[in-house]
Amino acid sequence: MAWHENPMTTPQHLLFPWGVGVLALFALLWWGWRLGGRAAEVDWGGPWINRIDGLGRLFCRRYHRLQGGPLYLPESGPAIVVANHISGLDPFLLITASRRRLRFIIASEQYHRFGFNWLFRAAGCIPVDRQGRPERAFRAALKALAEGEVVALFPHGTIHLEGDPHRRLKPGAVRLAQLAGCPIFPVRIDGVRAAGGIFLPVVLRGRATIENFPPIDCSGRPPADCLAVLERVLVKGPTNG
Repeated sequence: MAWHENPMTTPQHLLFPWGVGVLALFALLWWGWRLGGRAAEVDWGGPWINRIDGLGRLFCRRYHRLQGGPLYLPESGPAIVVANHISGLDPFLLITASRRRLRFIIASEQYHRFGFNWLFRAAGCIPVDRQGRPERAFRAALKALAEGEVVALFPHGTIHLEGDPHRRLKPGAVRLAQLAGCPIFPVRIDGVRAAGGIFLPVVLRGRATIENFPPIDCSGRPPADCLAVLERVLVKGPTNG
């Protein structure tokens, strides 16, 4: 019986392209799995997240042409990384520049964003409920520092460009540094296209740069003094006041 006489039968000339497509997809996934494994530099606690780390580093270095780094971090022990926040690409750039795992403090609404929660959870992100009980995130970050981990955050609390109206830095990083007895490592991010956006900067190819600055020791200093130093580095640059 001819194939067109049976509606349940699929012609071979239609099956072949589908078969090739499936094989190509599996080959691409296998290639990405191996490539990500070779490029991974940090152990995040699982093979999948480690390979995502590797692919992310390749993406930032090859596609976004990231220059600068690595971050000025000790090989072990607690540390706090702070940076200006100009786009949704920023966390990936910091991860790429770091030889250690970074525990990002992020807004709860971002942490629970559909389709991304599994990634944020696997990466050890710390959600902060800015409208409810932000002290929970503070205690979680302090616990991570006590266990010798690196906590990363954007002290503006949101995306903020230099041309935007002045926005005071949040004091959380300084409070954490003083309670944990660890230094703050400031970083400036630049060279991102479509700065100010979340998703578009990830797609548009730029020439991203990361600039390290000397660590800040806040022990025994008034919090306002440490915030003023961070302000000069992250907002104005170290030579402008």
